[in-house]
Amino acid sequence: MKQHLRFSVGKRWVLSLAVLCGSLPAFSQYGEKSSSWEIGATIGPSNFLGDLGGNAGKGTTFLKDNNFPMTNLTFGLYVTYQPTEWLGFRLAGNFGKLEGDDAIIKGKGGYEEARKNRNQNFKSKFTEGLLLAEVYPTVFFEYDQSDTWHKIRPYGLIGVGMFKFNPQGQDPLTGRWVDLNPLSLEGQGFAEYPDRKVAKLTQMNIPMGVGVKFFLNEKVSLSAEVIHRKTNTDQIDGVSTTYIDPALFYKYFPVAKAQLAARMANKALDPVNHAPGRKRGTESNNDAYYTFGIKLGIRLGSGESYNNSTRCPIRF
Repeated sequence: MKQHLRFSVGKRWVLSLAVLCGSLPAFSQYGEKSSSWEIGATIGPSNFLGDLGGNAGKGTTFLKDNNFPMTNLTFGLYVTYQPTEWLGFRLAGNFGKLEGDDAIIKGKGGYEEARKNRNQNFKSKFTEGLLLAEVYPTVFFEYDQSDTWHKIRPYGLIGVGMFKFNPQGQDPLTGRWVDLNPLSLEGQGFAEYPDRKVAKLTQMNIPMGVGVKFFLNEKVSLSAEVIHRKTNTDQIDGVSTTYIDPALFYKYFPVAKAQLAARMANKALDPVNHAPGRKRGTESNNDAYYTFGIKLGIRLGSGESYNNSTRCPIRF
């Protein structure tokens, strides 16, 4: 009798331990911490949102004034460190081109007519470096966060960046593209306009966006994302404030440069409505730009910060 009792008690302990061991994987995933590195490349269209171009009505710095004919390709490389599956830190470098042109505006008799009549255009190559935080909120609802096979994960992005640009405009006389910043088209650096500084061609931006990532397998992923850059400059397109007296160009520049500056400063189809002192751009609205990127990423590996070494001692 005692022997049978000892056997029954022992069997209960074995069954309890087996159930506990079977439950451990489900509990351990909530405490498991892992890290990984990812490298990849990005390609996709970019568009400028600023003073030049746009659509009917008042000009804005958001998608309402997006001009698809001014779309250019942007290319980039990145590396991402993920301390956990729900959070990543990305360092990225991109290069591309931005463009704007008043001539493409479809006039409808509204506010856009003044911009179309202004007849300015620009293009600028740009390079940028971005430091971004990636947040994957749906990871918290996944049963096994470490299993990425064929998973889809939406994410949000925000960060800080630096970009370099150099606006050029087309000379209406020769058709050549010339650098705008040295021409001080709105009196930048002139004593008559002490508040107008020559633009710094390296500026900060604030990138923010959303995306979705699809894991082809545990190592390779494809992502689609939109990143909008808010900037602290209104000089990406070389248009910002008001027209100045063209005689000032001859005061500060040699004749040839002054003639070029005068041509570039005012290319209006109706010069009477674009006389000195009249509005040339909207200084209160800083320029912006955005990209739509397709990312191909490869995980280099992962390492758990600690491992659960608990093993079930009983096998049936």
